[in-house]
Amino acid sequence: MLDVGRLCVKTAGREAGKKCVIVELVDKNFVLIDGNVRRKRCSISHLEPLADTIELKKGSSHEEVVSAFKKLGILSEVSKVRRKEKAKEETAKEKPAKKRKASKKKSEAPKK
Repeated sequence: MLDVGRLCVKTAGREAGKKCVIVELVDKNFVLIDGNVRRKRCSISHLEPLADTIELKKGSSHEEVVSAFKKLGILSEVSKVRRKEKAKEETAKEKPAKKRKASKKKSEAPKK
């Protein structure tokens, strides 16, 4: 059932619910996946196989997988925002002015 080119849906992790394709069989428990997810090794227990397959060679590159997904119309464009750029946008928002406590000068302090 699980062979190279089989479309699957991730069921666990941060990419749960996203579609992927099996690129290579690592061993009986793990496969290499790619597609709308990061290209990485994944446990077969975290995948739900679909009925569809894609014509791919074993170890196909990411570009080949992306082009196959575009042909099927299932590739979702994920906007990648760098953390630094995101942090700059948040700091660019107008912040309220900080209120500072008035400090007493030594000369104004009451003498004992």
